[in-house]
Amino acid sequence: MDTVMLSRIQFASTTIFHYFFVPVSIGLALLIAIMETMYVRKGNEEYKRMAQFWGKLFLINFAVGVVTGILQEFQFGMNWSDYSRFVGDVFGAPLAIEALLAFFLESTFIGLWIFGWDKVSKKIHLLAIWMVALGTTLSAFWILTANSFMQHPVGFAMNNGRAEMNDFLALITNGQLLVELPHTLLAAYATGAFLVTGISAYKMLKKQDVAFFRRSFEIAAIVGIVSSVGVAVAGHAQAQYLVKTQPMKMAASEGLWEDSGDPGAWTVTAFIDPVNKVNSGEIKIPYLLSFLSYSEFSGSVKGMNTLQAEYEQQYGPGNYIPPVRTTFWSFRIMVVAGSLMVVLGLYAMYLMWRKKMERPNTWFMRFMFWGLLLPPIANTAGWIMTEIGRQPWTVFGLMTTEDSVSPNVSAGSILFSVITFNAIYAILGIVMIGLFVKVIKKGPYHMDHDHGESHDPYSKEGTTHAFS
Repeated sequence: MDTVMLSRIQFASTTIFHYFFVPVSIGLALLIAIMETMYVRKGNEEYKRMAQFWGKLFLINFAVGVVTGILQEFQFGMNWSDYSRFVGDVFGAPLAIEALLAFFLESTFIGLWIFGWDKVSKKIHLLAIWMVALGTTLSAFWILTANSFMQHPVGFAMNNGRAEMNDFLALITNGQLLVELPHTLLAAYATGAFLVTGISAYKMLKKQDVAFFRRSFEIAAIVGIVSSVGVAVAGHAQAQYLVKTQPMKMAASEGLWEDSGDPGAWTVTAFIDPVNKVNSGEIKIPYLLSFLSYSEFSGSVKGMNTLQAEYEQQYGPGNYIPPVRTTFWSFRIMVVAGSLMVVLGLYAMYLMWRKKMERPNTWFMRFMFWGLLLPPIANTAGWIMTEIGRQPWTVFGLMTTEDSVSPNVSAGSILFSVITFNAIYAILGIVMIGLFVKVIKKGPYHMDHDHGESHDPYSKEGTTHAFS
């Protein structure tokens, strides 16, 4: 492999691993803030215990997320120095603001929240966790500001072959950012919610601290269904924006070689042959592609062959078609995972409405436990589609990935670092899972008894924790 492919593999592997933790931090911070708000308003110590229990998982996740995130910015200088030189005057500003404003805000108030129990007033302590939640949101905003520039460059001028920012307001009001931010944040809220419902479902299945985890489940389920439906709505808006700004990505995500015709049919599944540029075994839903693209049941979508010819006229000779299979299937994996989240969330709402959460179906609880994997799958597939679908560009229309790599870094050194970092990340992931299991095994009442026996005062069952 050459340095370009190895650099791409390293950035993809470290970014995907890091992004397992980011949505969890954003989502759990919101849920913990809601739980503590209920504690302050109602004075019920059980909500305080909820905030503390789920807060332990949040802190473990946050710590690992920070460690894995440090490498991301270093890679811009290590593997992508030509890219950094080209776009640093634009890209550097939001990243610097994210570190100096959002991350420091999170870190400061996390410290106050950890050590402030019973040392500051309830309202001040509540303010701390809401500031943490705000900090995680601001971090997402500034990171996505930088990413949105790569997808749809605005607010810059070219000077001596480099992009220089000349309109900061245009950068933070980028149309790509306005559709990407809500989609990402809502996905993060769903991630935190399904983590809580999944763990709660497991503990309820084991009849451990049932009342505590039932309450946690119900709070998270409400957040989960609202955010899951919101993700779908925001994703629809993002798809329509892609038709205007990155039509090649949209065409690749549909496996559309030729223009769709009017009205356009949405391809459910297909066998894609990128060499001969044809599909076989297609299953299509009439009119749906037009609706997804224009919110009406008419309108044609350009195919990749048409767009390839247009891009050659605009940018010069080259292959402007991204890896079609990866883009096509990652989009469908995201859609399927998101749809399953909505279905599970709706059924949870049905059980809560009918007051059947006292004795929910065992099969449903099992589905909810495994459902905690759905948001990470959807998040990963969505980002793969977003980034792979932009190829061959690093900055769309301005700089290709091939021109972005560091010229003096050898393939061997990158390969060594890929292997090393992935091995370290694997160990880090195992350690984190072990810490999660330890906290979950102890449960929310482990501090109440000297010998680890736990009793939930709101449940008829006295339990001992056996995570088995």
